[in-house]
This record gives sequence, structure tokens and C-alpha cells, in this order.
Amino acid sequence: MKKKLTALLMTLLLFSTLFAGCGQTDGHTASEKKEGSQKIVLNEVAHSIFYAPMYVAIEEGYFEEEGLDVTLVTGFGADKTMTALLSGEADIGFMGSESTVYTYLEGAQDYVVNFAQLTQRAGNFLVSREPVDHFSWDMLKGSTVLGGRKGGMPQMVFECILKKNSIDPATDLTIDQSIDFGSTAAAFSGGNADFTVEFEPHATALEAKGDGYVVASLGESSGYVPYTAFSARKSFIEENPDTIQAFTNALQKGMDYVNLHSPEEIAKCISPQFPETDLDTLTKIVTRYYDQDTWKGDLIFEEKSFVLLLNILEEAGELEKRVDYNALVDTSFAEKAAGK
Repeated sequence: MKKKLTALLMTLLLFSTLFAGCGQTDGHTASEKKEGSQKIVLNEVAHSIFYAPMYVAIEEGYFEEEGLDVTLVTGFGADKTMTALLSGEADIGFMGSESTVYTYLEGAQDYVVNFAQLTQRAGNFLVSREPVDHFSWDMLKGSTVLGGRKGGMPQMVFECILKKNSIDPATDLTIDQSIDFGSTAAAFSGGNADFTVEFEPHATALEAKGDGYVVASLGESSGYVPYTAFSARKSFIEENPDTIQAFTNALQKGMDYVNLHSPEEIAKCISPQFPETDLDTLTKIVTRYYDQDTWKGDLIFEEKSFVLLLNILEEAGELEKRVDYNALVDTSFAEKAAGK
């Protein structure tokens, strides 16, 4: 992951040097101002029910209420979402905050700052090939598991859980990281591995087909983790504070909605975002996330959460040195949106 981001950063720095002075001067590369609304390009790491409050904000018109016209683009990976941010193709990114740490340490001048945290637990589940009545993590010893990309939050949280349960990720089991993030469920259906780590709706889809059984929630097993956050380039935040505040206000309204409504109501609200998923399945998935306390009450990315993130990166061998919380996190917008 870090190697990809290093190569990306070098390319972008060269590009910016060659074309210095040719860009717009008001900080708007992907966005354009027009009377009555502000166009914003939001690049999300994946399109997942896990991120329900954001889709509530879209479907309930909260962004429009704040004077924003948001275009949602799916990056299909934190590295691609970061690419879009650094190149100016996106104004705001939504991904795991580990990517902002990586690019900061690689020396980006106009680095990416986190301004709103959305999820506070991992959103993936451990799926077994066979039903397990009383699962315990030591059952993974000697097995083969389809895992995630090295350096990404899904894989690092999984390894953190294993170590917490006295399991060595390198020697006590085989973690297959050779399969693309979006293809692990299909590979598991095809007979690969004894277990797989899946986000929704793939975990529920495997159950529906009889190809797998959800036996554990990584979100419950890992505890509270700053899993995903919204971020933007430092210059964009400095030059467009009103836009960032309006965006955060809309997100807070979405967060308030999920904390005040039932899983059935949330599922119905976000259903236009997932036309391929029937309402019953959507409700089941939302309920899983709802019951494990996935979403925060506010969007404030607290220092203790950032320290926990750094601890996870360090334990996974992905952190070269500690970074300053105040450099990569700005809580002022979330605090104002929450009335604090």
C-alpha cells in the first residue's frame, strides 16, 4: 500500500511542478462555484451499506439544504480515492485515515487532513464455509483465510484481532492476500479457503446462497476503531471553510437520522442507493451494523481514536514514525456541526 502511495506521490509532485501556475487560484479543481449551490466531487472508497449516514444525507436532501450539489464517485480502494484527492479530481475523500498518514509521511506538501469521522467499528465479518455454533478465534489456527490488502484497515484490524487472541498471523494460519478486494466472495464460493473476511452485502449474499455462514463480527471483536473518515487537501480546507462546514453539517444530519430511526426506516431511506439489494436483505444488513454500534453520535475524530489508529499501524509494521494528531485532524467543523 505504502509503495503504491509513494509512487503516486512522486508522480503528482512532478506533475504539479511542471504545471505550477496553470491551475485555478481559488482552490477549486474538481468543483465549480455557481449561484445558489456549490458543486462538490466526493470520492468514496467503496459503495457500502456500512456508510449509511452518508447515503441518508444524500437521499434526505441534507446536502442540498446546506447549499451543496454533491457528485458521488466510487474509488474502489483507498489508494484510488487518495489519487483522486491529490490530483484534484475530487474535492473530498472518504476512506480509511491510514492513507492520510502514509501520504503525510511521504512528504506531501499539500497533504490530506481528516475533518469528520463516520464509522467507529470495523464493518466486515468473518464467514465460515461450515456452520459454527460456538465460534472462537482459535478455530482459525491451521486454516486458510481470504484476507485483505497489506496496509489497509480491513487486514490490519483482522491481524490485530488475531494477536489479541494469541494467534500469530504469520505462522498459525494462512492468510491469502492475492485476491482482489471485490473478488474474495466469488473466490470463496468457488471453493477457495476455509474462511473469508467480507463486507456487506457480500457476507449476507454468501449466506443466502448457502456458500458460507457469518460466524463473527470484526467490529465487535476489535472494539471501537476509527475506521473511516472524510478528508480533503489542506489547501482546500483553508480556502473553502464554509464549504467544509456545510458538508459536515449535512453529514451530522445524516448521523442524527440513523441514531433516531429504526433499521427498517434507515434501510428504506437508503434503498435507492442499493437497487440491486432487496429491502428485506438491506434491513438485515443495516440491523447488523446498527446493533454493533457502528456509527458515532457525532463526527468528531478524537485524539484517542487517532492514537489507536497509529497503534494499529505500528503493530502491523506500516508506520515509520508517529505523526502529530493536530497536523492530520481538524475537529472544528465537526464540533460546530454537533453544537459543541
